[in-house]
Amino acid sequence: MASSEAQHDSDDGMDEFMDKFKTQRYKKGFSENNWEEEFNKVPMFMKTAPEEIDPHTFPELACLQAIIHDEDRPPEEQAKTLKDEGNEFFKEKKYEKAILSYTAGLKKKCGDEDLNTVLLTNRAAAHFHLGNMRSALNDAAAAKKIKPDHLKALIRGAQSCIELRNFAEAVQWCDEGLKVHPTDKKLQELRAAADKHKRAAERDARKNKIKEKKLHGEKEALLAAIKDRGIKLLQSAKPRRRGSDSEDEGSSAALSPLSLDGLSSQEVTGAQVFLDEQRSLHWPVLFLYPEHRQTDFISAFSENNCFMDHLAVMFGEELPPWDEDRKYHSQNLQLYFEDEEKETFYQVNPEMSLLKVLQHKRFFVKAGTPSFIVLVKGSSFRKQFLTEKKIQGL
Repeated sequence: MASSEAQHDSDDGMDEFMDKFKTQRYKKGFSENNWEEEFNKVPMFMKTAPEEIDPHTFPELACLQAIIHDEDRPPEEQAKTLKDEGNEFFKEKKYEKAILSYTAGLKKKCGDEDLNTVLLTNRAAAHFHLGNMRSALNDAAAAKKIKPDHLKALIRGAQSCIELRNFAEAVQWCDEGLKVHPTDKKLQELRAAADKHKRAAERDARKNKIKEKKLHGEKEALLAAIKDRGIKLLQSAKPRRRGSDSEDEGSSAALSPLSLDGLSSQEVTGAQVFLDEQRSLHWPVLFLYPEHRQTDFISAFSENNCFMDHLAVMFGEELPPWDEDRKYHSQNLQLYFEDEEKETFYQVNPEMSLLKVLQHKRFFVKAGTPSFIVLVKGSSFRKQFLTEKKIQGL
């Protein structure tokens, strides 16, 4: 009798629940607005896997993940599951996550050589798509070591070598592959591309070698020409001694050996001394106007030209805009070079050639660019500027 009463209560309860269900709308069901979002939470219908699997948000997916990573399963089964997981990430172009899955699979150290080869090759592909060419090549080499005839490993190794510009090595990878896969079109295409790049690189290397040899010969000829003229180069990086009374040219502590280091111009134009076909030197020359804090730069001053040739052009009919007093006329200017070591100014005759001045025993070419100071005759600034300086003429 008691059992009958319990059954009756249960039935009454179910009837009550069903009646309530008929009269109230189910609030947690799919609607027109959320059905796609809800479907995407179901593992079977997911379009993309979430970045982080929250058990509260994705309970079914968290359960599946726990099954996948069950450590009680054989290593081969775990490695295969991780390979499949990596493949899914790869399809979604989540290459970093794919690498993590493939790496986890390799760490299982299963004895299946075929599976380990696939894991390495797939990881090489993920690295390749991320631009990690060296890692891709290392994985391809590891896969080839396990299975020397694995086609995908051979292709990925050749591709990585080409991207690394190791064209000779790429040809070697292709040749090894074609021995076991002689008709594979991909290997044939990679072999042709690698060989083409290899020949081009070798051709460029030969051209560069010839060019370097030519430049070296030109530099040697330039240094010989400077040496023959007795021109001295100053290495400005080293401090100069002051106060020496010796007239010997070797007294300059900064006098550098005759080398190209002493010819490197510091001018923004990059102009440097050069030797023309007639064996004449052309120098970059700097003119300094301390009264106005201005400069002029001549990129190729022939050693055979005199200073007046250039002054007549620079201060001809049109005077520079900074000369407001209009006093910088070519016939009204005086030129000097400074011997910083002896604190002496040497006045330069404008009718002299550049070569004659450069050959003076106290002239040192600094930073590859001879420089001269330009002052106006009889000006108060000239007198003030030359105060307490020794003045000598050429």
